[in-house]
Amino acid sequence: MNGDPGLAAWLRLTLPAGIGGETQRKLLTAFGLPEAVFSAGYSAVRSVIGAKADLLFDFSDPAAVDRNIEWSRQPGNRILTLADADYPPSLLEIADPPPLLYVRGNPALLLQPGLAIVGSRNATPQGNQTAESFARKLAATGLTVVSGLALGIDAAAHRGALAAARNTIAVIGTGPDRIYPARNRELALQIAERGAIVSEFPIGTPALAANFPKRNRLIAGLSRGVLVVEAATESGSLITARLAAEQGREVFAIPGSIHSPVARGCHRLIKQGAKLVETAADVLEELTISIASPSPAAPRPIIDEHPLLTALGHDPANLDELVARTGQAADQLLIALLELELSGQIAPLPGNRYQRLG
Repeated sequence: MNGDPGLAAWLRLTLPAGIGGETQRKLLTAFGLPEAVFSAGYSAVRSVIGAKADLLFDFSDPAAVDRNIEWSRQPGNRILTLADADYPPSLLEIADPPPLLYVRGNPALLLQPGLAIVGSRNATPQGNQTAESFARKLAATGLTVVSGLALGIDAAAHRGALAAARNTIAVIGTGPDRIYPARNRELALQIAERGAIVSEFPIGTPALAANFPKRNRLIAGLSRGVLVVEAATESGSLITARLAAEQGREVFAIPGSIHSPVARGCHRLIKQGAKLVETAADVLEELTISIASPSPAAPRPIIDEHPLLTALGHDPANLDELVARTGQAADQLLIALLELELSGQIAPLPGNRYQRLG
């Protein structure tokens, strides 16, 4: 059972189409809680928001209010209002906090220090591995990993946090009862069970293109900093980084190959003042978070590197380039490349290219 007796009034305020966050905040500033908005009457409300008062008072879908209240009463679901004591203070610091947050999972996580890890949907295998590794290490320090449940870097970040047996928050651009993309449904179920899924959109809201950039301000707002792993120059991750900077959060970026399109966004951020990150300790140092020193590990045996890995280097290369670097025949290289791929040391890329992992 939702503990807010005025939840129906909050939903009446936020569900009508055309009554956006700015208008809702104007009304809350003028009248206080939503019950007071409706008690004030049409004329008083019109004096504050003009003709949009018609949209508010003509709203006639009580079934939508009931559906959202019923959703909030199901185990593991919660709707937080701006007046709720559990509403995350970090979102109150941003310019446009959503009046309602729909939460599946543990809402207490929204009060914990978070770090956003975001990046390209079309990530390279190395990028996914990097995001998962950073998320696992940073989550182990107690940070809650925040991301957007998209394919690529977002999903890898969530998986890394879960692998560390730690919490993660997915901020989504649909209603809380819908999962997009469908390929991440199983991952979303794990997050709802062990972390939290958060949306500002009511149940039934489909995957609309305009809602995904909008949710990026919440990813940044719930975090003390944003780490961009891979991003093209037009990536939505750069929007998240810009919003984080505007909100006074830290911005971090992992550099990549000068030949990689998904590294150019990170390089742009670094040129603009983002902190270049090579290890998890770089992030923790900037956030002034201490991490316990690990127990001394036994010395690792020195293993000679496969000569083809040496020839491949750390940038993707195609078969013709590897033939030129090694002097070996293409058919011999293909056998060696397959062995390295099966052992998890390289990954194939489009265009007959290969990339080293780890």
